[in-house]
Amino acid sequence: MTALSILELVRITEDTDARGALDNARDLAAHAEKWGYGRIWVAEHHNMPGIASAATSVVLAHIAAGSTRIRVGAGGIMLPNHSPYVIAEQFGTLAQLFPGRIDLGLGRAPGTDQTTLRALRRTNESAESFPQDVLELQAFLAPAGPGQRIQAVPAAGTEVPLWILGSSNFGAMLAAELGLPYAFASHFAPEMLLSALDIYRSRFKPSAQLSRPYAMVGVNVIAAPTDAEARRLATTQQMSFADIFRGARGLSRPPIDDIESYWSPMEKAQAMRMLARSIIGSPETVRAGLAALVAETGADELIVVSDVYDHAQRLRSVELIAQAAGIQTESAAVAAAEPEPALEGR
Repeated sequence: MTALSILELVRITEDTDARGALDNARDLAAHAEKWGYGRIWVAEHHNMPGIASAATSVVLAHIAAGSTRIRVGAGGIMLPNHSPYVIAEQFGTLAQLFPGRIDLGLGRAPGTDQTTLRALRRTNESAESFPQDVLELQAFLAPAGPGQRIQAVPAAGTEVPLWILGSSNFGAMLAAELGLPYAFASHFAPEMLLSALDIYRSRFKPSAQLSRPYAMVGVNVIAAPTDAEARRLATTQQMSFADIFRGARGLSRPPIDDIESYWSPMEKAQAMRMLARSIIGSPETVRAGLAALVAETGADELIVVSDVYDHAQRLRSVELIAQAAGIQTESAAVAAAEPEPALEGR
């Protein structure tokens, strides 16, 4: 059975402020662990009025405190924005507070616009040191050596599992070289999915963290009782993508009846190219779509974005996706004696 996880966008909507978005993310995690999801991740984004996850480690603490079992992590931290030492301190602290539950996914994109980069004190050249920064961070999370003068307290020895995130072949090559699990962002950049997975698997070198390749694939999934209702709910995300091309990143909008009245042909073409691997429909449609994606990619795990405007309808979508995927229920998960071998990448 392919593992299933959630990428939570922490959306601020026209009807929900930032605090509401944060509490909704926490509530989603509490429900998701009962429905059998393995992990819930949030991503670092800056200067985006509609996303409340900029202070990613703080958001993760809020989510983890409202759940008991689900793994909680960054999907991801944009490491060139930060000192590896500071990220080690933050995630080491999370690991001390929530032992065995924290993941740290790492990306090299800025997660924002060029103007905000300057506010972050980052330059375009910062990404060039990404591989070295990953190794430095990994060293700070490892047990401190004899006489080591600089330690990331309380991170040393926590060995928080690292993931490499990517939307191109670069991340695949780096994850393979370092022997780390790899997550591909096909929920917004699907074009290089198959080539990146092939590179990752063919070049993978075993490491202390991971003995064999472990690939997670991002996918937009919106489920509802009928295909028609799911397609209507999906217009919220489609409008968000159209707004990106307009340079108008605002609050999440409620669904509309006719998406064609909202976007231009050019915006539609651009958005649908990015959303090409979305699975939208009834539980039967979702079940078939998930099975086809796993068959095509050989994914060890899928991480789902279910970008639904209304929180109650989003919970329903996430529950229907779990049912369609056939993942474990809470009672089955508690009864399981051992984790699945395929989840070594955690």
